[in-house]
Amino acid sequence: MTSHSQRSPAGMSSPPRYAFSPAAMLKLRPSGPRWPIAVRATVSIGGPVIAGWAAGHAAAGLLATLGAFTALYASDRPYGNRARVAGVIALALAVSVMLGELSQELPHIAVPLVMLIATVATFLCNALSVGPPGAYIITLVCAAGTSIPSGDLAPWEVGLLVLSGGAFAWLVHMAGGLFRPRGPERAAVANAARAVARFADLAPGTDRDRARHEAAQALSDAWSALVTLQPPRPRPDGALTHLRSMNRELHRLFAAAVRAETEDGADRTAIARRALDIGKGATSPDRALEATDPGHIPLGRYTSLEAIRKELTLGSPVLVATVRVGIAVAVAGLIGTFLGLERAYWAMAAAVLVLHQGLHWAGTLQRAVERVTGTLLGLCLAFLILSLHPTGLWLAATVMALQYVIEILVTRNYGMAVVFITAIALTIASGAHETVDAGQLLWARGIDTAIGCAVALAVRFLTPPRHAGLSIPQEIVRTLDRMQELLARMGDGDVTSAPAKRARRDLQYAILTLLRASDMRLGERQRDRAVAERLWPAVIATQRLGYRLLATCWSLEELTPEDAAAKISGLLGAGGGTAIEAALGDMKAALQAGAEPPPAPVSGFLAAEIRTLHASIVPLQG
Repeated sequence: MTSHSQRSPAGMSSPPRYAFSPAAMLKLRPSGPRWPIAVRATVSIGGPVIAGWAAGHAAAGLLATLGAFTALYASDRPYGNRARVAGVIALALAVSVMLGELSQELPHIAVPLVMLIATVATFLCNALSVGPPGAYIITLVCAAGTSIPSGDLAPWEVGLLVLSGGAFAWLVHMAGGLFRPRGPERAAVANAARAVARFADLAPGTDRDRARHEAAQALSDAWSALVTLQPPRPRPDGALTHLRSMNRELHRLFAAAVRAETEDGADRTAIARRALDIGKGATSPDRALEATDPGHIPLGRYTSLEAIRKELTLGSPVLVATVRVGIAVAVAGLIGTFLGLERAYWAMAAAVLVLHQGLHWAGTLQRAVERVTGTLLGLCLAFLILSLHPTGLWLAATVMALQYVIEILVTRNYGMAVVFITAIALTIASGAHETVDAGQLLWARGIDTAIGCAVALAVRFLTPPRHAGLSIPQEIVRTLDRMQELLARMGDGDVTSAPAKRARRDLQYAILTLLRASDMRLGERQRDRAVAERLWPAVIATQRLGYRLLATCWSLEELTPEDAAAKISGLLGAGGGTAIEAALGDMKAALQAGAEPPPAPVSGFLAAEIRTLHASIVPLQG
């Protein structure tokens, strides 16, 4: 049997290595500008505290800060979509804390209630790509409501206070739309331009596979901002049409860079330079060009209903993460109840935090250790703050400073951010009380966090994903299926009709899903990781074939269907369509059987990519 190294595609990078790293807790990762998000979050959380102080009811102001977490969501979304998402989040936070408050009258329903909220929030936030902090904050406020002291306030009054904090955060979150109404869309196109330029400018022999994937992901995100996250019938807007036109050109440049990988003499530097020019144009627009008509509009990502249907399938990563969260929350809550922990909701929230993003084993372990370590250090900071017992404007200033630091650090080093997350949580929980037993409170928080993280790790360890030898070949087969569907459309010269656009979108989604599935298994324990590394060449070869096919579609867009069909016929070569169909079918059968595929006599423009994929498929036995 041919060895793995002999079957690796030419110039292919080694598979990434994911492992728990104590040193990572001391490093600052690269991150985009965070100060705008930090300022919004700081103002959002400080406003309710100041209002409560001014009204002479500091406790009410601190309760309202639970709704202020609305400002942490949808920061990169277009303002129209951001308004809807943030509005739903504000309402969800208010309802969650109110339900938690109601459960104080019926303590036996508290754990099932938090488990229900956590599972529903985890599924919807992941399926709909809501993004961080996802289900965690929604679960946290519900769990907090089960034991938060509300004084003489009725549950509906608590909910109304949280909703008022959410409404204030909503206004702060939307304020940027008054000055740069298309700011998020411009940022998405500029990010895609930089990613395309990086990919195009890489020299031969360097790691182009990861750069190609990152460019494709950035382009997909930009189309989502320009299409999926826009209203079905957006108002006439020259800026939007111009940005769509820019993104179409970026796709063509990406396609040219993909073709340049196999063509001698291609000017990759010119492609990169043009992509950077487009990026500059996206952030500093020329008003004279704002009415550009982009022609047909490619599809963005799946609609909400389509995404939910896709994830409601047995074994989907989102469904698996949801089940894990439900089990962990139930176990952590029952342990907290059995041990008589005063604030067992911290344990349930910690379990959600570790599991809700569906990370691989290495990532889950890293997150749990960072959470526990950061919490222990944060308890020291919290003890200092609580010893000073800030009140009034000093309390508002303290909370705002902590929130600002959190938002600056959270994408650069989560472990460091947890230090301040712990401090702000305890400051909010205790700030309105005249007397606080700081030692007992801090001890309880440390125990609860350790229990929640330990339970989450145990659940994750005992519920491993499907073995890489089954899941990765399955994703490759699905990607080859999408290629066959697109090839059938292309054979008729059809690349811009609604069915053809869906076929192109489905292939793009399948390629991205394949890379995510491979990354997930590469971060698992040794047995899965070894198999995933052996399958890595086939994953990359499938990616290259898929992107070459999509690049060809972009080159055919400006042709009439007749001319496109004639060009495709010439590209495929003698018997091309039939030969490619047979070769893809043989490779799918080999992957499903865990065997080596038969020879694939293919000619035409995809021949090199198909031969590379054929050579990369290895039997997993032996």
